Amino acid sequence: MPQPTLPVVETFHSLQGEGLHSGRSALFIRLGGCSVGCSWCDTKHSWPQDVHPLLSLEALQQKVQTAVANGAAFVVITGGEPLEHHLGPLCDALQTLGAPLHLETSGVGTLTGTFAWITLSPKPHRPPEPEVLAACHELKVVVHEAGDLSFAEAMAAAASQGRRSDQPAPHLLLQPGWQSAEGQQLAIDYVRSHPYWRLSLQSHKWLGVR
Repeated sequence: MPQPTLPVVETFHSLQGEGLHSGRSALFIRLGGCSVGCSWCDTKHSWPQDVHPLLSLEALQQKVQTAVANGAAFVVITGGEPLEHHLGPLCDALQTLGAPLHLETSGVGTLTGTFAWITLSPKPHRPPEPEVLAACHELKVVVHEAGDLSFAEAMAAAASQGRRSDQPAPHLLLQPGWQSAEGQQLAIDYVRSHPYWRLSLQSHKWLGVR
């Protein structure tokens, strides 16, 4: 029986640059394939699936084992849009290797697999699935213009309403679009006056690391 494979754009051991886990050592597994199509995306080369090599789960296990041995605190499954793949087999293969699994997603697609941490970065032109909103641990909205703040509040309200009574509300983060002066000022001003939001910066870009 053929072993499952996934189109992998790249794997690299670096620091998480964004969100609540910013600054921590992590292995990134970037999967190919994305139909969301954000104009500001900085990994557009990851959009097509069929141009990236197919890696077996065993090959990805070996990469995780090496990264953990070298200090990776967790593994980030990112893209592209990772939910365009069935992630159950990948999670099953990696769960026992000593590093929590994190997911970075726009929430477009069916949530599969089991993750210790889900970062949801929803997009106004392709809203996320309700089950992903209800499951995310942090909600991170990119800000370019004033309308993004209204979208962020709508997503925060939807994420809170869809939760079990024993499930904590997600952490709320606003992240200025890279090199967007307007987005930066809007996000800073909003966080300053709305204490339940937190500012997220792409620190890896400021530092010049991957």
